[in-house]
Amino acid sequence: MTLAPEPAAEPFQARFERRWGGLRDPRVRALAWLLDSPGLLDGADPYWHGKVMQPAAVTPDVERWLFALDLDPAPLNAALGERPYTRLGLYAEKLMAFYFSAHGRLVAHGLQVRATRNDTVGEFDFLLDAGAGVHGVEHIEFATKFYLLQRQDPDDLDALVGPNLADSLGAKMRKIVTRQLVLGQHPAAQALLARPVVRAHALVKGWLFYPLQGGASAAMRGIDPNHCRGFWCAHGEIDLLPDASYLILPKLQWLAPYKHSADASVLTRAALHATLAAQFETHDSPVLVAQLRRAAGHVIEIDRGFIVPNDWPAKAAALP
Repeated sequence: MTLAPEPAAEPFQARFERRWGGLRDPRVRALAWLLDSPGLLDGADPYWHGKVMQPAAVTPDVERWLFALDLDPAPLNAALGERPYTRLGLYAEKLMAFYFSAHGRLVAHGLQVRATRNDTVGEFDFLLDAGAGVHGVEHIEFATKFYLLQRQDPDDLDALVGPNLADSLGAKMRKIVTRQLVLGQHPAAQALLARPVVRAHALVKGWLFYPLQGGASAAMRGIDPNHCRGFWCAHGEIDLLPDASYLILPKLQWLAPYKHSADASVLTRAALHATLAAQFETHDSPVLVAQLRRAAGHVIEIDRGFIVPNDWPAKAAALP
């Protein structure tokens, strides 16, 4: 079991700003985060039996490519298309598909496998060229997830639950490992593919959020000790947050740390409390907020966390 240490002295946001602060386009910043952020899971932990991959380090060539793309994001914008994205997971997948395609590795993205016309067996997130001299493809199951630690239990990944209480990290990984990663072994998949699947791994990115009160980090099996992290608190606990500037993050801004040249939506802590009080009267979905600092004409994220309705902790505790 890998034990997660206490949070690093330097938050991830500071490390991201140091390397990627020159990126201006939000889509390019999101792609840089997808490529350079730690995974949620520790692929070296025996718990995963080799089913989880470690993110590859961003090379100087890829770094130069990202900064060039920031200067001219037209190819990325064309790949993403004009339609607005409502699903963060699909948006992240499209960003990664663009990267894999631009670097000559993408064989297929979102390829459905059907046993019959009306019987869908599953879908490959990514099929990549397996490399020179290898007759086959690599299957990558990709996920970008956000989970809140609901209770301290180092051996239970179900203690990390989604903000809308619809899933848990444990449930997500059971589905990936037992169903999605074995898709290449299905006869319908083998009949569909011109080259066999020679490797299959999960790549899971995201952020984990820990209670504002009661412990910054739990030691949990299989979790990458360097994962991106934040806090969560109930609406009634907002006054325990620093008296600083905050921004409610739109969903497509959940990936990379937030940075903007100017933003009229910046709120004081008191205004954040009042805004969410009104919002929670009609909507019970937790809200992700960024704590900001001002520097050189920008507002820059230094911390982030979910604010949940006051009844959310009881609902989370009641989950099976």
